[in-house]
Amino acid sequence: MKRDGRISLRAKSVRLGLSWFVKRRTRHETLEQSRRRLLVMEAVIPHPPRGTETITINVGGVSADQVITPASRPNRHVLYLHGGGYRLGAPSTYRHLTWRIASAAQAQVLVIDYRLAPENPFPAALEDAVSYYCWLLAEGADARQIVVIGDSAGGGLALALLLKLRDSSLPRPAAAVVLSPWTDLALTGASLTLNAKLDAIVQAEDAPIFAADYLAGTDPRHPYASPLYGDPTGLPPTLIQVGSEEVLRDDAVRMAEKMQRAHCQAELQIWPRMPHVWHFLAPILPEAREAIAEISKFVQRTVTTE
Repeated sequence: MKRDGRISLRAKSVRLGLSWFVKRRTRHETLEQSRRRLLVMEAVIPHPPRGTETITINVGGVSADQVITPASRPNRHVLYLHGGGYRLGAPSTYRHLTWRIASAAQAQVLVIDYRLAPENPFPAALEDAVSYYCWLLAEGADARQIVVIGDSAGGGLALALLLKLRDSSLPRPAAAVVLSPWTDLALTGASLTLNAKLDAIVQAEDAPIFAADYLAGTDPRHPYASPLYGDPTGLPPTLIQVGSEEVLRDDAVRMAEKMQRAHCQAELQIWPRMPHVWHFLAPILPEAREAIAEISKFVQRTVTTE
């Protein structure tokens, strides 16, 4: 589904600012520089509102934040997989978004601090996602009340998790939501080139470096690394949101089309001129809050109320 082409004045200003002050400044950054930059950013990321509870959990040496708001139902869960190209990111850099997801989905959100590449390449992140999903089940969670959500690389990881759970004959979650997902580490999407100058955040030339660090020699078409190359038959209802000018637009579009051909319930929303994972800009961007509201509607439609 393509949305109306109009965007807010604030979105126009934000896109310009991102292009000038983020994309240009991060060009040719080393991994260590990128990680240090994110640590500095944490100081200015807004804290959740009063009434939000954050509990640190550790499963098998991998930590996670459990985020609970007054709107969270005790029996509904979101397993959240953050982005960052498999090399960056942590629950702490998402604290202004995950409470919004918790309220929108009316769920307790589990944000995994999964192991990162290149120190821990494929399949470490997937192993951690599976471990936490199984932990939720062991703690008494009903799979029909679990939603898997991920953004960017975490979106690809979320889809890989769905494939792994199905192949392992584990109970499938009720639904999934993937935001600007990276589904093709073989990097064959036309938008990687077509949108390279339009994308306000992602450096297309960095994608081969990120992919190589994560894959560490694994075939980039392995379905657990690049879910675009897997068989999606039997996967749960999935909402896919992506910006029209993202370099990863075609990763989202092709994944949705493949799921639809396999008779999966896959809903694709292409948002005009939105930057990569614009949801992250919810404190200032109306389109981000609107996209989260769409996630809320999708979850309410697909998750059982039992």
